Amino acid sequence: MKKFIVAVVALVSFNSLQAQDVKYGIKGGLNIANLNVDEAGFPSTSSIVNFHIGGYAEIMLNKKFAIQPELLYSAQGAKFDFLFDDGAGNLYDTENTFKLSYINIPLMFKYYPESKFFLEAGPQIGFMTSAKLKVKVVGYGSDTQNIDEAFKSVDFGFNLGAGYNISKRAVINVRYNLGLSNIGENAEGEDGKVLNRVLSVSLGCNF
Repeated sequence: MKKFIVAVVALVSFNSLQAQDVKYGIKGGLNIANLNVDEAGFPSTSSIVNFHIGGYAEIMLNKKFAIQPELLYSAQGAKFDFLFDDGAGNLYDTENTFKLSYINIPLMFKYYPESKFFLEAGPQIGFMTSAKLKVKVVGYGSDTQNIDEAFKSVDFGFNLGAGYNISKRAVINVRYNLGLSNIGENAEGEDGKVLNRVLSVSLGCNF
């Protein structure tokens, strides 16, 4: 992790000195988030809608290529249904939601095939700030519990996306984050994997 951060700082600092044009901005938008859970017996998950917000710096290397580091707060997770057996012959339908909060640091490499439209790709590191599980027992109520111990605090992923500069100040962006590292904390004897999956749509404003 330390080497990754140092490399990002060095790369951005060097190119900041060399670049002719740097744009700073803020962005925010929707996350359509899910978790790819590969664990025997775990129910299938479905997507939840949440949000992200943060800032960025677009560093133009030339007319075609740019580097864009970002700092984002991102609310992610997934939901799943589960039939709970209380051991006394009673079955209860439950609706469950993982609520995961991250500080994400993407480093995007951007290519402009023409002046307004761009393609982007790059790595991302994420630091989990909280993990909660909301359990709703249908017909009885709900409760939310902290489950930080069930997840690892650092996530690595790769982003692919595209965007369009609506004007000099406004930009729209669609991006898909493919989690590459297992964020689940496995108990002894378990070998399951949990991977982040996030489709995001954002609107940015250049200063």
